[in-house]
Amino acid sequence: MKDTQFGPDGWTPDRLTSLKGKTFVITGANDGAGFQAARILLGKGATVVMLNRSAEKSAAAIADLRAEFGAAAEVSFVQMDLADLSSVRRAADQVLRTVPRIDALICNAAIAQVPTQKLTVDGFESQLGTNHYGHFVLCGMLFDHIEQSHGRIVVVASLGYKMGIRTIQFDDMNWDKNYSANPVYSQSKLAQMMFAYELQDRVVAAKRTVDVYVCHPGSSATSLITTSASRTMRLIWWLMTKSPMVQTAERGAYPEVMCATETGLEQRALYGPTGRMEFVGPVGKGTLEPHAHDKPVMERLWDVSEAATGFRWTI
Repeated sequence: MKDTQFGPDGWTPDRLTSLKGKTFVITGANDGAGFQAARILLGKGATVVMLNRSAEKSAAAIADLRAEFGAAAEVSFVQMDLADLSSVRRAADQVLRTVPRIDALICNAAIAQVPTQKLTVDGFESQLGTNHYGHFVLCGMLFDHIEQSHGRIVVVASLGYKMGIRTIQFDDMNWDKNYSANPVYSQSKLAQMMFAYELQDRVVAAKRTVDVYVCHPGSSATSLITTSASRTMRLIWWLMTKSPMVQTAERGAYPEVMCATETGLEQRALYGPTGRMEFVGPVGKGTLEPHAHDKPVMERLWDVSEAATGFRWTI
């Protein structure tokens, strides 16, 4: 059944009022859906802080945004490489020192479909290390600051969570024995979702006040596949982008902007396109498979994540 909360056209940025005085921190915001989310938020007067790996691409993105919204547009950049936990910690420290409030932290950055096993500097499989462990530490370090602003955390997941083994391969988290790009990407995105849903439970148990939402961009024309996938996957993706089953990066940004701003959303839900195969179409509440919030697996993943990263949450 299609979600009708926002009418037949679904959620669109037309619902946004002025966001002046609000601050949004976005990972991976120099292109794709993250950049488009920054555009939409800046267009409503918000302050945007980008957490990106590349200083050069960030400077170009900020120049483009200021060209569109004026030199006074409140957009800045903090260098952060999610694949390096020391970089994540430095960036979080800088945000805590320099960003007075966080109305929403949007965990948008990701890598996908890495064709052969690569390890991060900390020794993690690259997709799990970047997509899950990096954000796990970032959210933990910024959590109290977000709560002070009555803010929220938005985790940008992927329909890829339904591929692969649909659980966490705890006995071989790095997939040393059976590495394959798709199942490993799937596990990394499932891990992000399980982290978010487990965080929701822990927030309630601790009587804390940060809302946590999970969304996905559907099938959107971003650089995610072209950045890290194999040549074959890049070709398949290029062909797909010529079909009606792929939408623009701007439309791909709608779910994360909605989850960062809209009131009246459910937390144990997955928001995104509600049209064909939930790849495209009006944005609203989509289908959430029960394996994404398998409680024993979520709890175990939390413990494993704390042990692996050396970061212990205080809730």
